[in-house]
Amino acid sequence: MKRFYALGFLALVAFDTLAQISFKLAGEHALPLELSADWLVRVFGHPWIYGAFIGYLGAFFTWMTLLEHAPIGPAFAASHLEVVSVLAISAVWFNEPIGWPQVAGAVLILGGIACLARSEADADAEPGSGHAPSHHGA
Repeated sequence: MKRFYALGFLALVAFDTLAQISFKLAGEHALPLELSADWLVRVFGHPWIYGAFIGYLGAFFTWMTLLEHAPIGPAFAASHLEVVSVLAISAVWFNEPIGWPQVAGAVLILGGIACLARSEADADAEPGSGHAPSHHGA
């Protein structure tokens, strides 16, 4: 099951990152904003807008599948890994500066996910941890 979680979260991060980077690239071609047929043709004529749609659809279905199986606390925290991946890709691909606040935020996100995953693993390892269904009055 841990392999399922790991692959699921990697897929979620990949889809979310694809969506964010695609929106960035599509947005560069969407300017100037205007309400016209020409603008819609310009936006939907650029392939990155479809990358954004694929990313969001993939993230949605991956997230729904993970929520069905994964513990909600670590799952919700891990769903924010795309913040770290988008930050890293933005620095490399778009030459966007990364300062100490961004690095500290990324470290806190990673640390929080690690703490929640560790506490979930510890709770699963303890007998009578409350993760088994209760059969009161049977």
